[in-house]
Amino acid sequence: MDMSEALDGLSNTATPKYYGIWREKVIDGEIPVCKEISAEMNRIDSLIANPGVYYDPEEVEGWKRFCETEMTLTDGSDLHLLESFLVWGEQLYGWYYFVDTTVYEPFEDKPGGHYVRKRILKPLVNKQYIITARGSAKSLYDTLVQMYALTMDTATTQQIVTSATMKQAEEILSPIRTAMSRARGPLMQFLTEGSLQNTTGNRLKRQKLASTKKGIENFLTNSIIEIRPMTIDKLQSLRPKVSTVDEWLSGDIREDVIGALEQGASKNPDYIIVATSSEGTVRNGAGDSVKMELASILRGEYVDPHTSIWHYKLDDVKEVADPEMWVKACPNIGKTVSYETYQRDVERMEKVPAVRNDILAKRFGIPMEGYTYFFTYEDTIPHKHHEFWEMPCSVGADLSQGDDFCAFTFLFPLSRDQFGVKTRSYITENTLMKLPAATRVKYNEFLEEGSLQVVGTTVLDMMDVYDDLDKFIDEMKYDVRAFGFDPYNAKEFVTRWEQENGPYGIEKVIQGAKTESVPLGELKHLAEERLLIFDEAIMSFAMGNAITMEDTNGNRKLLKKRYEDKIDPFAALLDAWVAFKLNKDNFE
Repeated sequence: MDMSEALDGLSNTATPKYYGIWREKVIDGEIPVCKEISAEMNRIDSLIANPGVYYDPEEVEGWKRFCETEMTLTDGSDLHLLESFLVWGEQLYGWYYFVDTTVYEPFEDKPGGHYVRKRILKPLVNKQYIITARGSAKSLYDTLVQMYALTMDTATTQQIVTSATMKQAEEILSPIRTAMSRARGPLMQFLTEGSLQNTTGNRLKRQKLASTKKGIENFLTNSIIEIRPMTIDKLQSLRPKVSTVDEWLSGDIREDVIGALEQGASKNPDYIIVATSSEGTVRNGAGDSVKMELASILRGEYVDPHTSIWHYKLDDVKEVADPEMWVKACPNIGKTVSYETYQRDVERMEKVPAVRNDILAKRFGIPMEGYTYFFTYEDTIPHKHHEFWEMPCSVGADLSQGDDFCAFTFLFPLSRDQFGVKTRSYITENTLMKLPAATRVKYNEFLEEGSLQVVGTTVLDMMDVYDDLDKFIDEMKYDVRAFGFDPYNAKEFVTRWEQENGPYGIEKVIQGAKTESVPLGELKHLAEERLLIFDEAIMSFAMGNAITMEDTNGNRKLLKKRYEDKIDPFAALLDAWVAFKLNKDNFE
């Protein structure tokens, strides 16, 4: 490829047009943004300054022209791209980079061929995540991405639309059908003229684009947009070039459907996955893991220029009372959804507490875990890896011989009011084998990080657990100075502990609202201030599952919402905390 030809129309110094216009408004204070959007702006600014990536305005303008010339709204009215759509689409279609590769080329004048080095121009972004409030018209954006590929890509494409419900997925296809029936632009007129039933005559007289039982088909390129349920078994083994995943945070989705799609999609050199959703109300679903990864990228913990992240939300629940801040959560407020609608929801939320959770999540992007569950989503984000070799600690025990974790959590007093946290939990082989596939994936993560051990087949033998834990403490050289335990199932274990370690620092932690409320509040404060230094996914999982119930006096008791939502490592942390407080003298 001739480099002067390859670089024609590209720039590695230009500011993207639509991002630049919007950025100025943000800088001038006209548009307030949350910290996540601010972080994404910093990432885009870094791209602009990067000499290794290029901006192509023609590709962006081509997408804009297609959308506004050929597409319509569901009611048939003309479509004009929203400012947010222009910024999102520009990041998806505007950035490119060169890859040096070796390709095989046949000889023109004789049999055989040879390998040659070439520089290939590739789109920079292949995954885009958009988390924004209900009413932001994100499904319409999915539609435009799908239709642009179906009609403008001359290659054969398999395109997948998936959503939390089939009804939601159908909403993405609805504007396509409207655009086809209206045939507003010259391309759509050409593609829809003729007869679908004409299969034997001149190909040009046949309908080239049609809605069929399979989906939306382009018979010129043999391409298709099809709807698939949001389950791994329906999405694996596909090779989609373009995929849109709608409302992946909204349901109780325990499977990583985006990862399943990407496994097959990545076999295409220029695949696109656009994942749009409003904030969810379910903790420890697959979406939580994705959000943690996206947060790491936004914080700059690792660089991923191939992923675009637009996470709209209020920075604080107090901003619900300030209409000027609502645009942080819904960039299209006043355009696709009215301020009046938002105001009605705020008033409804105050009058009907039962709807508060849903409104805070769906309208304002506030992770509802923080209000339904004991810990907020931010409280449960793991810290960077730490070791606590040879350090004094308190250990808590939450013992189980059934399908729950037999959990031990170590609490290490650190400087500046911080506390290190490590865990070690046990289950049987039988428990592991009975897990559903999606849950098994999560447990495999715990096994890989070493926080979960498999001991025995059907029932946990407490003496086997004791032996393993004792060996672990010895290997890590932990200096255990206090031991707190839930008395349930604990007699045999605690008796041996006392015999081998002495009676000092051993504390029975009685369960109940009266005894749990104060230490729960203290641990909540430590988590909020990011003073609990844990680095294991199993503790994040347990904290994320923890809910509390209040008695008539306002005292709180630790609970889990569902049987499969394990909280045992955090319950053990509670025991370790109580034992530490009762034995502070041992740590001086």
